[in-house]
Amino acid sequence: MAALLVAALLPAWPAAAQEAAAPGVTIPNFWNPRSRLERIEAPQTARAIRFLTDDEFPPLHFAGPDGAPTGFVVELVRVVCERLSISCTIQARRFDTLLDALAERQGDVVAAAIPLTPTLRSRFLATRPYFRWPARFAARSDKGLPAPSAKALAGKSVGIVGGSAHAAYLKAFFPKAEGREFTDLATAEGALRRGDVDYVFADGLNLALWIGGIDSSNCCALVGGDYLENRYFGEGIGLVTRREDTALSRALDEALQRVWDEGKYAELYLRFFPVSPF
Repeated sequence: MAALLVAALLPAWPAAAQEAAAPGVTIPNFWNPRSRLERIEAPQTARAIRFLTDDEFPPLHFAGPDGAPTGFVVELVRVVCERLSISCTIQARRFDTLLDALAERQGDVVAAAIPLTPTLRSRFLATRPYFRWPARFAARSDKGLPAPSAKALAGKSVGIVGGSAHAAYLKAFFPKAEGREFTDLATAEGALRRGDVDYVFADGLNLALWIGGIDSSNCCALVGGDYLENRYFGEGIGLVTRREDTALSRALDEALQRVWDEGKYAELYLRFFPVSPF
């Protein structure tokens, strides 16, 4: 499935990214300008810092045409290493083995879409989030539906994945909407494309990939703003290190801030997210 998605999207990303560099594209900012970190140098080691990732989760991390890891997270790591003037290697492993490999010292940093949770923080250190999972509404572009609000959604049908955080959020904050549960997001997206529901409320990243891909048949667009409540949608993802590697974690955190300040984060974001999930 992931390989098919890469094949479908990868050829279009470079050209699409050039077009996406327009005023209407929303680039998220996860850094507080009032809390700049002091310049921190990475600890010097006799070997390269070993980053571990997964290669089956586009556009964050996936195998490129040459088989080497690439994607938004991977290329962000490469820039961070440049800013810290350190030598780095990036190795792809199976997603469910990444944290164990880090604990067993088979790598130094995990750079993958592993959610930041209290359980993870009890075992490892993590930088501040450099990406989060916004919840978004999508609607057909030809219906002229209003931007979502508690009032606007009263009596409107909203496709949701049954049992998901999005279903719980819709029930709590849009109580007058008519939630219609589906077994998976692809089925809900198909219902939206056919006009069987007025909106879909789901993970913004997956919705953005669908809207920008061929399966949507250019039917739909994201509407309204993003929803980022931690209680429902989590803290996002950061670079994960072992707890004893405090100096490395702090250096990575500061470098991520610098990458944002210098505009390189935005450049990479436009390259890999021609349709912004934010």
